[in-house]
Amino acid sequence: MKPNYPQLAQRLFNTPLAITPGKIEIIMAAMADRFGLAKVFRMDGSSVSMDGYDMREQASSTPYQVINGVALIPVHGTLVQKLGTMQPYSGMTGYDGLRANLSMALEDEQVKAIAFDIDSPGGEVAGCFDFADAIYRSRGIKPMWSILSESAYSAAYAIASATDRICVPRTGGVGSVGVICAHIDMSKALDKEGMTVTVIHYGEHKADGSEYKPLSSGALSRFQKDVDAMGDLFVKTVARNRGLSFEQVKNTEASTFMGADGVRVGFADDVMSPDEAFTTLLNQLG
Repeated sequence: MKPNYPQLAQRLFNTPLAITPGKIEIIMAAMADRFGLAKVFRMDGSSVSMDGYDMREQASSTPYQVINGVALIPVHGTLVQKLGTMQPYSGMTGYDGLRANLSMALEDEQVKAIAFDIDSPGGEVAGCFDFADAIYRSRGIKPMWSILSESAYSAAYAIASATDRICVPRTGGVGSVGVICAHIDMSKALDKEGMTVTVIHYGEHKADGSEYKPLSSGALSRFQKDVDAMGDLFVKTVARNRGLSFEQVKNTEASTFMGADGVRVGFADDVMSPDEAFTTLLNQLG
């Protein structure tokens, strides 16, 4: 059966995203002829619950790996608010699973420190800053490091910035502190096919952002206002987390920074390979 993705489309279009432009273009290209998602299915045919954690993972006492007292929590692929699993799945990681992993690792007596293994272009704004705040509030309980196994961009960087230390490899990157929102206009394509869609609605702004008509200047202004508000929240969060001024972060204009340039602008602390960074953390723990 060919899957559809309506929920994913709803979460991608007309909503602010903290993701790199290149990644959103790839996702939208893949979504061009698909508008459906009620369930996610594994290769073995079993479904992943969208309302709670994966039941097969609940049976495991520790969903994260513990190496010499360090809990290794993966933050890989596109970040979404609710994935229903405590591990990355199908190219995505859920903030719900990350929050659960963080809470468990903080309470786990065998865990002396937490390492977030990050390689992500970012993802949904929804849930991102709440999780970043949860990490920030947990500072001082146990050492928390972000060990980039290439890059932490946008929402992934919001998470990394909340930890005690960020280690980026020479070929990895940090930054993209900005928000993006996409609107799809299908009206011309429908006209070309000889189809007319009439949107009937109650409330002047109820149909703002409808894909069946061009985006009005008023709707564009309202969407831009939301994006600006989310962008300011992103900048304030990173500035607080990294001990930088609002202007320092905002003036990066959502640029990305590779390796040593990330350290130079204050977005990272060390240029290290993932193995070197993990060994350094272990050595500090004694």
